[in-house]
Amino acid sequence: MIVPSHAERVFRPLPQLVIEANVNPHQLSRAHAAAAQDPLAYWEEAAQELEWFRKWDTVLDMTAPSPRWFVGAQTNIVHNCLDRHIATGTKNKLALIWEGEAGDTRKYTYYEVYREVNKLANALRSLGLRKGDRVLLFLPLLPQTAFAMLATAKIGAVHCAVFPGFSAKALRSRIQELRPRIVITADGFYRGGRLVPLKGMVDEALETGCDFVEGVIVVRRAGLDTPMSESRDLDYDAVVRRERWEAATEVMQHDDPLFILSTSEDSGRRKAVVHGHAGYMVALARTLLWLFDIKPTDIFWCTSDMAWITGHSYVLYGPMLAGTTTVMYEGHPLYPQADRMWDIVDRYGVTILYTAPTIIRMLMRYGDQYPAMHDLSTLRLLASAGEALGVEAWLWLYKNVGHSRCPLLDTWWQTETGCCMISPFPVSVLKPGSVHRPLPGISADIVDAQGASVPSGVVGRLVITRPWPSMPLECVHEAGEAPSAWQHGQFDTGDLAVRDEDGLIHIHGRADAVLNIAGHRLSCAEIELALTTHKAVAAAAVIGVPDRIKGEVAKAFVVLTPEFAALEDPGEIIRLLRQHVRKEIGPVAVLRSVVFVEAIPRTDNGAPDRAALKAQENE
Repeated sequence: MIVPSHAERVFRPLPQLVIEANVNPHQLSRAHAAAAQDPLAYWEEAAQELEWFRKWDTVLDMTAPSPRWFVGAQTNIVHNCLDRHIATGTKNKLALIWEGEAGDTRKYTYYEVYREVNKLANALRSLGLRKGDRVLLFLPLLPQTAFAMLATAKIGAVHCAVFPGFSAKALRSRIQELRPRIVITADGFYRGGRLVPLKGMVDEALETGCDFVEGVIVVRRAGLDTPMSESRDLDYDAVVRRERWEAATEVMQHDDPLFILSTSEDSGRRKAVVHGHAGYMVALARTLLWLFDIKPTDIFWCTSDMAWITGHSYVLYGPMLAGTTTVMYEGHPLYPQADRMWDIVDRYGVTILYTAPTIIRMLMRYGDQYPAMHDLSTLRLLASAGEALGVEAWLWLYKNVGHSRCPLLDTWWQTETGCCMISPFPVSVLKPGSVHRPLPGISADIVDAQGASVPSGVVGRLVITRPWPSMPLECVHEAGEAPSAWQHGQFDTGDLAVRDEDGLIHIHGRADAVLNIAGHRLSCAEIELALTTHKAVAAAAVIGVPDRIKGEVAKAFVVLTPEFAALEDPGEIIRLLRQHVRKEIGPVAVLRSVVFVEAIPRTDNGAPDRAALKAQENE
């Protein structure tokens, strides 16, 4: 078993694990040294492990407006996720295990996924979609969600997934921003014992200002009697039923876009991050093989929703690139009781579990007896992403789920980075609370306001100091600007961090106007805008405050309109405002508290002075 070293709360890997690891400590040390000396050679070697229609002329071009990787290469990530497996023994391997909240299951081999994806790809082409067109996905975790992403990429179109927990209004703003030709959704899905209708929200979102959407494809998940527009709406099964199960894979250039995801930036505005086929594929494949130590017999379960970058990278594309089996679960981890996750691990023999701190903290509240009810002996690796895991949750997961024998990787990365950037390896000496060191080929620093490195023990901004293959092609603002994520020779992550005495990095939360609620990034500005659409609110400012379960939640400072300021029941107004924000944005926007103030402090340019409010909060 892994035993504590001489240092308190430091854990060393099992000898057998080190022997069997894809990358042992000696190889890891050599990789760090080689990548530091020649990072381009390191990434070129990683790219050689994949198949290309045409190989690159240049590994990295720094002369473009933003860095471009594998310039001149032609590929398609779907070729490496599916097509190449069909010519190997992986063809008949289980690719996808899906479980609905009610317990219904479906399983697909790589060959079956290949056929489903090809049929949908042909259907999308028959609807007139071509390379570069956008398809918006408003889907829960269903097999069809994976098919839709892969089929869209296969024909060279760009998928834009939107979290199905958002409101119709939040969906409409994203549709207007992304301007898709096709929307794919479901009639509804199951979550926490409830039936959540989706198609009606799409109809509401498309009521005004979305005439560019030519069609809506509806997956019949819940069997709801869903109104269908004869001129616009199509049934998913009817669309694919008569299609051929062979489809050509579009040849994509190195910097052709693969997907767009909305996230939030330093200023609190929403932005759209664009990732491409080539570099994203290379970096992702390397993390699966090296960091997650993928073996032919693994069952990989990442619990993220597909609409977040973690879902893109580690529910779908990463496991498919590695040719491993990925698990998707539709429902809530507490339904019907707090052992659902452990029950799934037990029944399917999950070997690698990649989950979120919010889920771990939530399950901790229900006690150790729930993981103890199940056989978790198949697990050999645990990992976490989305925000800092924290020492208490780390130790609980390590002891009660990993049984003090599974390495637990606290990984750091963002929507902009595409894949894991900072993390321990399974063979690393683990220190709870730390995300360890940058992976080989990744260079990071912690700097002060002037950009100078800070010494150990001093909190500063975490920056990435060298280009990496899965960096975004661009980050498109709502206003249409397209600045690079790479500016002045580095990428400012917006996170605060500190190095400890061992040189390991610890994350200290966000430094900007972005909230990280249960691992979901929301801008303060979007919540403030939602508040000010209520007739009781004259002005509003929002900051993040710590939360034991979700890591961070929103606290609002509100100036009431005269009509509501005179009311005697502020509790009722707070209740209404909470409901209103949920309706405007969705349940993910958790408004923990509301404080009524006479005025909102402002910066010189008139924006809410959130720094002043935070300072006031910490006094």
